[in-house]
Amino acid sequence: MNTPTQYTYIGIDIAKDTLVTSLEKGKATTFENTPRAIEHLIAHLRSLSQHPFAICEATGGYEIPLVQALTEAQIPTAVVMPGRVRHYAKASGLLAKTDSLDAALLAQYGQAFQPTPYAGHTPALLELRHLVDRRTQLVDLLSTEKNRAAKAATKIEKYINKTIRFIENQIAQIEDEIEKHIDSNPDLREKATRLQQVQGVGAATTYILLSHFPELGTLTRNQAAALLGVAPMNRDSGKYSGQRSIHGGRLYVRNAIYMASLSTIRFNPILKPFYRNLKSTGKPSKVAITAVMRKLIILLNQILKNPDFVLAH
Repeated sequence: MNTPTQYTYIGIDIAKDTLVTSLEKGKATTFENTPRAIEHLIAHLRSLSQHPFAICEATGGYEIPLVQALTEAQIPTAVVMPGRVRHYAKASGLLAKTDSLDAALLAQYGQAFQPTPYAGHTPALLELRHLVDRRTQLVDLLSTEKNRAAKAATKIEKYINKTIRFIENQIAQIEDEIEKHIDSNPDLREKATRLQQVQGVGAATTYILLSHFPELGTLTRNQAAALLGVAPMNRDSGKYSGQRSIHGGRLYVRNAIYMASLSTIRFNPILKPFYRNLKSTGKPSKVAITAVMRKLIILLNQILKNPDFVLAH
């Protein structure tokens, strides 16, 4: 009988330029947030414990090089939601905040909750994520410039339009690069093909699902809905029964599924009647669309999970 591994949870506070590590009650050690320094950090973790388990927060991207390096070094790593850690700190009476205190707090959080290790991105998936994120940045920038053009003085508008054409060209090049990357990877190519079998799920939604929802196809129905953030949560107490609402999840992916759902309720032969039926029973549009989003992500998960799954039209 195998005995459970006794991990030593080590918190890592991540900033743009620095990485601060700490044991639960240990002395903080600071490293630069560079590839060479991360190698030294990994050696440092192994010197602290035979079985280190790294705990860090999602920081909008600064954590990606570190987490990828830790995963490749086979050091279990969990990326936790900052909000949950902050709630834990408040509940524990830990109100002060510095980098070293945050690192120690993360170690305590890991010890208390023992989160599931992050599975890691393959190099192909990581490259796809970088490309998709750049496309999103350019799309946001394009929207901003178009809004500026609509209100700009005549002499300025021509310069903004020149910028718009440049951004549009950049987006086209990035999308071409994404398509080539997906096509060169058999696993990504097969998943992309299966996802786009669902009417209303286009290329942009597929890019985001592949790069930011890699667990899709390995989850249960409830896990898929909860991870997206469209699982209704109870709000009951005693005799009071409150209205269910969604909470948490991956906002970036949920926004993409929301836009796809607006298309499916117009054209998809499965989800269009589902939406209309909800509306006919008096459900508000927002509630009905959320239900469509939940049904859509469950459907997409099932398509990837079961290669023999056939859509009914």
